[in-house]
Amino acid sequence: MPLNWKSGGLLLGLVFFAAVLLVKPIGVSTQFVIFDAMLGDLASPGLITETEEGYTSTNAYLAKSGGKYAKNAANPLNYSFVFVLAMMVGAFASAMLRGGVGADERRLPAIWRANFGDTPAKRYAVAFLGGFIVLYGARLAGGCTSGHMMSGMMQTAVSGYIFAAGAFAAAIPVAIMMYRQEA
Repeated sequence: MPLNWKSGGLLLGLVFFAAVLLVKPIGVSTQFVIFDAMLGDLASPGLITETEEGYTSTNAYLAKSGGKYAKNAANPLNYSFVFVLAMMVGAFASAMLRGGVGADERRLPAIWRANFGDTPAKRYAVAFLGGFIVLYGARLAGGCTSGHMMSGMMQTAVSGYIFAAGAFAAAIPVAIMMYRQEA
């Protein structure tokens, strides 16, 4: 049985509040950089090295902030990386509890079907492309939607409100262009 939007929003707010209170604000896009660094170090040993002062890297991005990113890539079992893995496991568990991840037409929004048909490959491709564009933009801006908008607004950071306004200013016209036909 799906949650209604009010209960889901309340639960999400409580999770964010608990995270900030107990650990730190939520943000996840940096963990994709950490994962890339882990793969890079496997492919090119020596990318990340441990020194007496801590960790460093031949990659300037990983070495910045005193080697913080290099350290996280060398020791990935930290709060942020485990949080991202738990998000994926939770999303999969949620999909399974809702009946699976197959192309069930009952769950396919009518407006999507009216504009793009019911081909699962097209839905997956569009979802991947949209996710890639958002992640690329997030890294370009030095953060992510969860860090800038959700955690930032919760902490009343002006930058969080500016990011949210920009995200909606871009998302609304794109949605109007993509979904020209009514369901």
